[in-house]
Amino acid sequence: MNKTALQILRFVVLVLFQVLVINHIRLGGYVHPCIYLIFIMLLPVYIPNWQLLLLGFGLGFSVDLFTGTPGLHAGATTLMAFCRPSIIRLISGTQKFENIHEPNLDQLDGMWFLRYTICMVFVHHFALFFLESFSFHLIGQILLRILISVPISVFLIMMILYIFKANKKGERR
Repeated sequence: MNKTALQILRFVVLVLFQVLVINHIRLGGYVHPCIYLIFIMLLPVYIPNWQLLLLGFGLGFSVDLFTGTPGLHAGATTLMAFCRPSIIRLISGTQKFENIHEPNLDQLDGMWFLRYTICMVFVHHFALFFLESFSFHLIGQILLRILISVPISVFLIMMILYIFKANKKGERR
């Protein structure tokens, strides 16, 4: 499949799955899992920054349109997209990405990808919950929501990626 078509399909499927399934699972007021972040996480490593920011904004804006949260997800995903190159450099250290097109479980170490996922989800959730409350008066509640939502989001993201990795291996046989 064409790489652009794959990215468009990934965008549409993740946004629809987020707004039609994940957002309707009620796990209490403190848990807000986000799986649509996979789209930004799996973009090519060497994508131009302006495209990365534009795609981050578009992803968040799409979720905002469905959920009625004007600008919350757009702001959080744009910040996440902005921080992505720095997070990749921070986690990678001296590791180079000459042969790696996109950061995924097929091409990178599982622990590297887990650290990458935790950092990306933390940045997103931190921005999302602080933008949502827009106050430091509820900082304890915000930090609790972050501490509960980040591990659940990371778990769901890793499960989805491992399931699709297993399916790809099954198709190659």
